[in-house]
Amino acid sequence: MKEILAIIRPGMISKTKQVLDALGYPSITATSVVGRGKQKSFIDEVKVIKNNEELYSYNDQMRYVPKRLVMLVVPDEDVNLVVEALMKVNHTGNYGDGKIFICPIENSVRVRNKEEGLEAIL
Repeated sequence: MKEILAIIRPGMISKTKQVLDALGYPSITATSVVGRGKQKSFIDEVKVIKNNEELYSYNDQMRYVPKRLVMLVVPDEDVNLVVEALMKVNHTGNYGDGKIFICPIENSVRVRNKEEGLEAIL
């Protein structure tokens, strides 16, 4: 099993959920996060609340850029399919399209009935 962590644009979360659901992966965890890439970001590149001082610095650049972090665990054989789908739905060709990380998972356990491994995630 692998955990897929995808950092995407906030406006792409609905399309991403639809694609993952169509692939048979409706169970995801998503959260709002902030961060920045090496290119940084100028204020006009993203739409956020302008009075949030935590996000902005003095020189009209954002300290952090709002993003969404999507997490899901998939069987090894489906990793490429899911990653390709995430790339296709989130690609604009511009800075800030996001990143995808793939991490190994040793085991999973469903709390409700103690199922383990793939049975716990499918």
